[in-house]
Amino acid sequence: MTSKAAALFSPLKVGSVIIRNRLAMSALTRNRALGTNPNDVMAEYYGQRAAGGAGLIVTEGILVSRQGTEWPFAPGIWNKEQTTGWKKIVDVVHANGASIYAQLWHVGRVAHPDAPEQKLAGTPVYGPSAIAARGGKFRHIPGLPGYVTPTAVEDPWTIIAEFKQAAIHAKEAGFDGVELHGANGYLPHQFLDSTSNKRTDQWGGSIENRARFGLEILKALVEVFGENVALKVSPAGGYNDVGMPLQETLDTYKYYLTAADKLGLAYITLVRYVPHTDVEFDGKKRATAHDVSASYRHLIKNAKVFINGAVTPEEGAGLVDAGTVDGVSIGFNWITHPDLVKRVQHGKPLDNVPDIKHLQWGKDESALGVGYTDYPTATY
Repeated sequence: MTSKAAALFSPLKVGSVIIRNRLAMSALTRNRALGTNPNDVMAEYYGQRAAGGAGLIVTEGILVSRQGTEWPFAPGIWNKEQTTGWKKIVDVVHANGASIYAQLWHVGRVAHPDAPEQKLAGTPVYGPSAIAARGGKFRHIPGLPGYVTPTAVEDPWTIIAEFKQAAIHAKEAGFDGVELHGANGYLPHQFLDSTSNKRTDQWGGSIENRARFGLEILKALVEVFGENVALKVSPAGGYNDVGMPLQETLDTYKYYLTAADKLGLAYITLVRYVPHTDVEFDGKKRATAHDVSASYRHLIKNAKVFINGAVTPEEGAGLVDAGTVDGVSIGFNWITHPDLVKRVQHGKPLDNVPDIKHLQWGKDESALGVGYTDYPTATY
């Protein structure tokens, strides 16, 4: 291990807990929760990665209410059975020395009314305004439809209350903290972005009004978890058809991140612009490409800062060593390498071959571990 890489392996205080290293596992949707309930295969998956050295694990997005997402087996945390399932996972992670945050998720306008879970919910697909996102492909719905025009949510406080209740359940399950999924064009991002939010009430129009929804969710989460609340943002946008002109983006996130940082958060994750995740409409890339770290890092004076978006351990070590960020949040390499931290420590290559076919589903309902818990560890 080089001296620069050693920067990744110093402990870090995040909220009220001390994580053992700076290599976090980012939220990764894996679509294994049959009936929206966490299960033993998921416990094995998270336990493997805790045993593999993760300092902080952020769960896949956990739905705060029943929604018809593009992932029919995404987990929830709105009832007792789900909460009990998550407690088993939390206990396994803690037993293996890692800390774990629940990422709380509402997809907003990128759900579908014909999805089975949306039908069970008996509620409309909500967005800040009745503006459809372009794109989408619901592979589990006949015809593979895309996104639809949502119903403008009448009273956003009702959804804020759902986030708070989800946080209460997360607390009961023993999570170390909660992360608000404020990125990737999901509901908090939809409210913040002027292309998806055309409201004329206190929740739309000015930057302050568009930021209100996300900030009020964070305040509600802080009421439950105190200093153990985090925020993830992707200012460049693109994914799920969000993104504003550059100056408006800079002004919006300057206000939003400055205000969020005053709430006493544990950390803020900044997602960089990643070209291969950008989407194209009418021959034009959707995202507003800019240097997210250079644009916003200096605004965050209290919370720890993690960087996410195609970050390698080698690059992350340099960023931490330079003091640019406090930690790095790694995604895809955690899918394929349950022992990622140990490999980095011992100079082992990250050479497992991704099982793309089973990325979002196992072989069948009786073999959910295929492409999920069957990646080998290195020989030490």
